Amino acid sequence: MTSTQEQLAGTAALRFPAGFRWGAATASYQIEGAATEDGRMPSIWDTFSRTPGRVFEGHSGDVACDHYHRYRDDVALMAQLGLGTYRFSLAWPRIKPDGSGPVNPRGLDFYDRLVDELLTHGIDPMVTLYHWDLPQVLEDRGGWTNRDTAHYLADLAAAAVDRLGDRVATWTTLNEPWCSAFLGYASGDHAPGRQDPKAAFEAVHHLMLGHGLAVRALRAGGAREVSLTLNLTDSRPANPADPHDVAAARQIDGLQNRLFLEPALRGRYPQDMLALFERFGAADVIRPGDLDVIAAPIDLLGVNYYQPALVRARIGATCGLPNPGTEGAEFVRQNAPVTAMDWPVDPTGLSGLLLRLAADYPETPLMVTENGAAYADVVEDGRVADADRVAYLDGHLRAAHAAIEGGADLRGYLAWSLMDNFEWGYGYGKRFGLVHVDYDTQRRVPKDSAHWYAAVIGRNGLD
Repeated sequence: MTSTQEQLAGTAALRFPAGFRWGAATASYQIEGAATEDGRMPSIWDTFSRTPGRVFEGHSGDVACDHYHRYRDDVALMAQLGLGTYRFSLAWPRIKPDGSGPVNPRGLDFYDRLVDELLTHGIDPMVTLYHWDLPQVLEDRGGWTNRDTAHYLADLAAAAVDRLGDRVATWTTLNEPWCSAFLGYASGDHAPGRQDPKAAFEAVHHLMLGHGLAVRALRAGGAREVSLTLNLTDSRPANPADPHDVAAARQIDGLQNRLFLEPALRGRYPQDMLALFERFGAADVIRPGDLDVIAAPIDLLGVNYYQPALVRARIGATCGLPNPGTEGAEFVRQNAPVTAMDWPVDPTGLSGLLLRLAADYPETPLMVTENGAAYADVVEDGRVADADRVAYLDGHLRAAHAAIEGGADLRGYLAWSLMDNFEWGYGYGKRFGLVHVDYDTQRRVPKDSAHWYAAVIGRNGLD
């Protein structure tokens, strides 16, 4: 075996660079609860989860993990696990209940308290401005198909950095705009539940415009480190020797990766993606000067990775509603173990992706901002023995280390998620957490994976 193969097979001890940032991530709607407290108004996910048939068993984030009231205990738990960084998102409808008007002081007060609690325990807060909970009032005005929403995101950024910027060093503008645009507006699997490819491409551009405007607002407010988080995939042809499969895989790479990477890091849309804007009648949303705004320099690119995409060409096939313009292409089931989400477990996709990003955008440091797996966890005698999750994390950390060895400037790794939570359309039916949550009692039980991860952090590597 080569040293890289030994690492990915879990047979080699390894250490990460000094200063490597270890942590975990969450999102506001998935854990906070307190959906109607202290001036918070409905988000698109409140509306979506109340629509029959949209979310598993009608679950909602009304209570979730009750983190709004239990954040002190949760931060103490983070400290016990040795987390150095905690990535969380701001609830837009908590801070600006009408989406675009004055700040609700009680909404920002919560994040003020949370940031102070984190710093008291030696944990660096990493704030995401937008993790999908758009105020419903803005969706009523068109949501991300309305250009004004991009400017309202910048207003949110200005208000947040003004209040928290003296203590928060790292800011992220958007989390996974692909999901917001294509799951929200093309397939309808996520809020707001629309099925309109034209609207999806309009949303893509306005999300990216909002990112650029928010970067400017954060810089003006003195933000020290600004980032963007994308859910990226290693898109592979089923048969690398077949030019049709190669073309099909490139189309998915365009929709999933290049559509967001190129405007943010190069100030341009790829030509094949511009053709889709035109095909679906959305090209007129791209105005002169927009791409200069979108390409505002960032300090860090967040990478959310869960699985690769294996793609082949087949006449009459399609990669589904979330992937408009993919006629003649289809996803192929990979020969690999799967998680409870039925997602293939393939750490080589992470190392391949990180190395590709390092080669294509060498000037941009990287951070894995989400990586994890759902399994059917069970509490027995006060313990959750989640060996599959430990193996998943071990394999992906070895893949991340292999990418560093290959030249990727990877600065940190954040596990998804700190605790079990509301998993969007799956409700409480899927568990990704390092910490088990009993939703009836709100009791937290660190899983074996949490104890394992704490040991990894303690030694800054794997044995």
